[in-house]
Amino acid sequence: MSPTRRRRTLVLVVVGEVLAVGAVATAFVVTRDDNASAHPAAPVVTTTTLPRTTTTTPPPTTTTLAPLPQPTPPPADAYADVPIYQIGTMAIPKINLVHPIFEGVWLTVVDYGPGHWPGSAMPGKRGNSVFAGHRVTHTHPFYDLDLLAPGNRVIFYMPDGTFTYEVTSITIVQPEDLGIITPTRRPTITLFACNPKHSAAQRIVVKSKLTGSTPKAVNS
Repeated sequence: MSPTRRRRTLVLVVVGEVLAVGAVATAFVVTRDDNASAHPAAPVVTTTTLPRTTTTTPPPTTTTLAPLPQPTPPPADAYADVPIYQIGTMAIPKINLVHPIFEGVWLTVVDYGPGHWPGSAMPGKRGNSVFAGHRVTHTHPFYDLDLLAPGNRVIFYMPDGTFTYEVTSITIVQPEDLGIITPTRRPTITLFACNPKHSAAQRIVVKSKLTGSTPKAVNS
């Protein structure tokens, strides 16, 4: 082999060793053993392991709503002798009505004013709050229900606050139609009375939705 080809071969070998050492240096940390003088060609190779990271996903949260208020069955005796007590006041500006409201739909209660159907939601609360009232007898609070229109206000002044509703519909149903007292998921008011005036052949039903509430301030 000529001296020139021998020199080229040596250069290639040296370059290959440098590249190989460089590649190893990028993958490992190389340190010399304390006895390097005794074993100069035996480097000690150590590796570093990074700690693994884990991600913990919190469990999903769910919200359970309380059951909707359920109205009791209609009174077996409409003229039962039951206590009479006021639960608040109702106002309907469109028909100039301001009237006490009472608990119960017995006729002995409704004779005093609009009566709240036991078991149905209270005004301002989630569910269907149902009230029965006379059309032409006694204090006849619901005499002008037929004059109401969507958008008219129905306001309740209760011990826990003031609750404003907006009329959404006025319909006529048969006396046996108890679908009007079905619970609703949103705060709703249902007012009903005999229809037409001076007759019990049908029922006029006014539905309203809650549009505003002002809780009563608690005295400190």
